[in-house]
Amino acid sequence: MLERDVVAAIKRYLASLGSDVFFWKEHGGPYGTSGVPDIICCYKGRFIGMECKLPGGRLTELQKRAIHRINQAGGIACRVESVEDVRRVIAQADAERGEKRG
Repeated sequence: MLERDVVAAIKRYLASLGSDVFFWKEHGGPYGTSGVPDIICCYKGRFIGMECKLPGGRLTELQKRAIHRINQAGGIACRVESVEDVRRVIAQADAERGEKRG
């Protein structure tokens, strides 16, 4: 399995959430910001950044710093390895809103 396979599975899951979510895959390059999470998401008004890694993959210092800054600013940012990890992030966002996802 490659990291892009993890990203593709996560994108399919997020798309299944319908109008509750808007997301995109951040593409690195000369015009991007280094360290920004792979998937940027707005879920029910909540900012979420997800850095996708294969099991055992390490975050760079820039990625760690970006995740910290997003969390410090009141968003949710974390490292994810699977759709199940993303389900937990979505559940966290719902819990913080006082909702339950079916």
